[in-house]
Amino acid sequence: MPQNQDISYTKYLILLYNLPMMYRKSEKVDVMNTKQAVDDRILELCEERGITVNAAATTAGMSPVTVYSILDGKSQNPGIVTIKKLCDGFGITLGQFFNTPEFDGLEQEIK
Repeated sequence: MPQNQDISYTKYLILLYNLPMMYRKSEKVDVMNTKQAVDDRILELCEERGITVNAAATTAGMSPVTVYSILDGKSQNPGIVTIKKLCDGFGITLGQFFNTPEFDGLEQEIK
């Protein structure tokens, strides 16, 4: 956690996860991998609602450890049921979760 207490933990995580993107500004969004897009979307929804990751997990009826394991990379492939629970907690549909330029720009993995 940063020393400056003016920044929320959620904002700190957003900054932390977006650091690699700052160094590839010249690249298009479509090079972002699916895992990073899911992480970014979860953090974006927390930020939009002004809630912490813990609060999002609790509202979704999940353990915060589960959500943090997605965000810190321990869970490399979160299941659709887990994402659906998060969506329910955020009050959005799966379609709304995935309807972003980041997901639309992902390259097709099977050619």
